[in-house]
Amino acid sequence: MQRLLFPPLKTLMGSQCLRLLVPRAAPRTQCGCSCGIRHPLRPGQYSTISEVSLQSGRGTVSLPAKAAERVVGRWLLVCSGTVAGAVILGGVTRLTESGLSMVDWHLIKEMKPPTSQEEWKTEFQKYQQFPEFKILNHDMTLAEFKFIWYMEYSHRMWGRLVGLAYILPAAYFWRKGWLSRGMKGRVLALCGLVCFQGLLGWYMVKSGLEEKPDSHDIPRVSQYRLAAHLGSALVLYCASMWTSLSLLLPQHKLPETRQLLWLRRCAHGTAGAFVAGLDAGLVYNSFPKMGESWIPEDLFTFSPILRNVFENPTMVQFDHRILGITSVTAVTVLYFLSRRMPLPRRTKVAAATLLALAYTQVGLGISTLLMYVPTPLAATHQSGSLALLSVALWLMSELRRVPK
Repeated sequence: MQRLLFPPLKTLMGSQCLRLLVPRAAPRTQCGCSCGIRHPLRPGQYSTISEVSLQSGRGTVSLPAKAAERVVGRWLLVCSGTVAGAVILGGVTRLTESGLSMVDWHLIKEMKPPTSQEEWKTEFQKYQQFPEFKILNHDMTLAEFKFIWYMEYSHRMWGRLVGLAYILPAAYFWRKGWLSRGMKGRVLALCGLVCFQGLLGWYMVKSGLEEKPDSHDIPRVSQYRLAAHLGSALVLYCASMWTSLSLLLPQHKLPETRQLLWLRRCAHGTAGAFVAGLDAGLVYNSFPKMGESWIPEDLFTFSPILRNVFENPTMVQFDHRILGITSVTAVTVLYFLSRRMPLPRRTKVAAATLLALAYTQVGLGISTLLMYVPTPLAATHQSGSLALLSVALWLMSELRRVPK
């Protein structure tokens, strides 16, 4: 009788039976396996805390909370990958100096690229009205313009893909009831940050399109806005990755020690954004010295002194070198500390991977400097920093505290 009444439920979960949401006082009827089937609850009621509701067909079918967490965790892991792609593509766009080629911003209208020669000429004429063409690219051909235009177009379209990857599944999971109360708040924050990221990107581009009569510098976006744009993308990436790892990886019960506390405090800054914003990699192309000295003489040429930290290319590159050396030293110490601690195998793998990536990143950075910042190598160096951050998040997730 039960098989005749509920055949679709068995096909949904294989050999396991799904529970129907029912009033707590309702009698349970057995279905022939280890779990039972109940009559439906009124809307908004749940039979157990470990179940999440799922609308399916005519009835309301429950989904175990652990299964829902795995689905949401995998979704956020995919979202993290799309953000990583946007960061890498944005870095390539910056290195090829393509970011100011699209002088308009329309959410829907600009999704269709020019198709005819006349449309391309119109787009090129728009670009010719702005400082980058007048000062830097006044002899650019239409074919060269198409290349930088498509680079920026790809970056913007990828950004829209990131938005869809967050917003559409979030709405679906919300409607199906797969998100817990706490997760709903996180998902809302992530979706809001995605929208803010798009607006911040256009705000950044606008800074490079403004006329500056008193300046003879090469037109570029504000390093402050670039740092904010990259920084918010990294916040979005870290938040998504951390939430995903928290849902997918089981926690280890580790004894609280001073070494563990130190490992947890490791963090990675975003000072590399200022290097990209000021082309600081082109100032001193030597290592380990900067030119003929360890500390260059033009570190404090700007006034007031604080401006040098953010606007002096020499100081920015010097800070970047110090940050890199300090980071790889800290990672090395952490690795050897982890070798002396009774950590799970997965945690030790994360520590070893972090060490390998740190030294690879240093090698890429030095090579990029000595070879005068070739685009493929510089893009690989930027991608390596994101990989390093990802493994650092993995290690910190392995070492996170277990709730009491």
